Amino acid sequence: MSSTLTAAPGTAGAAGAAAGEGGPAKKSKKMLVVVPLLVALVAGAAWFFLLRGSGEPAKKPEPKPGAVVTLDSVNINLADGHYLKLKLALQASADVKEGPDGSKAQGIAGDQLTGADMATLQTAKGRRLAQARLTHAIVKAYTEEEKETVIDVYYPEFVSQ
Repeated sequence: MSSTLTAAPGTAGAAGAAAGEGGPAKKSKKMLVVVPLLVALVAGAAWFFLLRGSGEPAKKPEPKPGAVVTLDSVNINLADGHYLKLKLALQASADVKEGPDGSKAQGIAGDQLTGADMATLQTAKGRRLAQARLTHAIVKAYTEEEKETVIDVYYPEFVSQ
């Protein structure tokens, strides 16, 4: 009597497939997928941490203050027959060779404040808000080729009546 050894079901077939019939082909197919995936993952991580930067635009250096040009007072008509006596002083950048012409700033002030409510301008909050908006508009108007020629605006007189 001859006896034959047989493997438990499920183990011989799997061992045979891994050892002979398709084991190396399966590994090479997996490697074709895994290796490029790992390379892409490493390249993406390197770009994210090393080359991308901080994601924020580079801050331009603060301009250095130059001369202050004080303008003559102007009267601006407010609502309900009231008026605002306004005197501006423009803080020029140190890069500017000659002081800025103030007529543009006075025109912007007239455009923004004509017809404004005196009661609003008499409150500290309303005055600060009007001055902040006006300062922003004036600095923007005096910006040429991304260089600010006027960097700030001062209000020596801001009197409504």
